Amino acid sequence: MISGAVLAAGAFALLISGCASTKSSAPVVERASMAQKAPAKIWKDGDERPQAYTVQKGDTLYGIALEHGFDYKEVAEWNGIAPPYTIRIGQSVKFNASPQTVVVTPLKAGSVVETRQAGEDPLLKTQPKAVKLPYAPQGDSDPLRAKARAESYAEQAEKGLTAKAEPQDKPAPTELPAEKKEGIQAEDEERVEWNWPAAGKVIAPFNEASSSGKGLDIGGKSGQPVLAAGPGKVVYSGNGLRGYGKLVIIKHNKTYLSAYAHNHKILVKEGQNVTRGQKIAEMGDSDADQVKLHFEIRRFGKPVDPIKYLPSDKS
Repeated sequence: MISGAVLAAGAFALLISGCASTKSSAPVVERASMAQKAPAKIWKDGDERPQAYTVQKGDTLYGIALEHGFDYKEVAEWNGIAPPYTIRIGQSVKFNASPQTVVVTPLKAGSVVETRQAGEDPLLKTQPKAVKLPYAPQGDSDPLRAKARAESYAEQAEKGLTAKAEPQDKPAPTELPAEKKEGIQAEDEERVEWNWPAAGKVIAPFNEASSSGKGLDIGGKSGQPVLAAGPGKVVYSGNGLRGYGKLVIIKHNKTYLSAYAHNHKILVKEGQNVTRGQKIAEMGDSDADQVKLHFEIRRFGKPVDPIKYLPSDKS
């Protein structure tokens, strides 16, 4: 017969082995990895710009706007920066280009229509509703006769004798799905018909790795026409960006900007709308070692190779 002491010893051994196996198989969880979350997406697909930028030594508001693909006046307005647009090292410059949110509330039967924009007081709009009631002849005291007349009118209405029926052979207009409409609209907003900004030989190609190769350098003569590469609005005209000389920046849409640097003379003003091929400046050598046009195309503020966008024919 097994003694109580032997049983107690066996139970204790089983308890120890169970604890050991449980401890060895327990999962290891790193808190740091759990805390990491994907950043909130605020821009459209392909747009990797941050929500804000911290001002560094040597920055200007003009340069920050160009590097992120915005109009500097819009950036100033978003951040409450007044002329002469002075910024401080360490200051956070926020980019607030995301559209306002419209809150849509489902309606219940018989409720009023409510249109409300985020952050605003509710705006209530009511309209009278047309309600179709069954026909009831006036002045007829006989309920059976009134009911018979109502049924007669209902039968006539079904046969189209009391109301003109809509023609059935007219095809209904074809509606595109909402997502397809949005895709077409986005494509239209991003499309630009590009043209060469100047006649001449490309003397320096695009080189993203080089600080001075963010576009093309086109050689030419002093006073030679510089043309808008696409239609848009002039968002900068001046010489406030170091290394660019007399500079013109055109905003074509929400996606693309183009820049024209080292001009001898600028012929357009900020806020002016220009057409593709319009003369906007004269070629020069301002802040450059020779007469040339430095031309950039920026997509969401990021420099891209203009050769991939410009037509093969320079005429």
